[in-house]
Amino acid sequence: MYNSKVFESISFKNKDFTKESFLETTFINCLFINCNFSNSDFLGSSLQGVVFKDCKILGIDFSRCKQLLLDFSFINSKISMAIFSGLNLKNVKFDTCEIFDCDFVQTDLSKVIFKNSDLRGSYFKNANLSFTSFNSAFNYSIDPNQNKLKATKFSIPAVVGLLDKYDLEIEI
Repeated sequence: MYNSKVFESISFKNKDFTKESFLETTFINCLFINCNFSNSDFLGSSLQGVVFKDCKILGIDFSRCKQLLLDFSFINSKISMAIFSGLNLKNVKFDTCEIFDCDFVQTDLSKVIFKNSDLRGSYFKNANLSFTSFNSAFNYSIDPNQNKLKATKFSIPAVVGLLDKYDLEIEI
């Protein structure tokens, strides 16, 4: 139904896209509000200026999207078991999201903002986190030896997530 189509400046509200295929579909400046993307497939799709607001995103492999001009943001969305590995996500915003058990392996997350977001179980490895803001994020576990941290912003007490690999008992 959505394969190989182009959607520009369209708002999708209250849609259930569970297991939907967006093969080679292009979305430009589109807004998704309260949509369910459980196990949807974005193989070869193009997401440019796309906003996901109040959405459920489960099991999506965003690394299957076209990487050229990839640009999206998430607001108040539940993102679980999504794969962002190998992507250039510079300047992406995650605002008040649950980002559970997601893969950020070899992902360029420079200048990304994780505002008020819960990163429980998400995995960062060989990720570029330069100038990234985790100021109001929480429940993250990041190994500083396996990720690039330069001018990365953290706040107390969540910053202890940088010490998880050492199995320390820290009292605050």
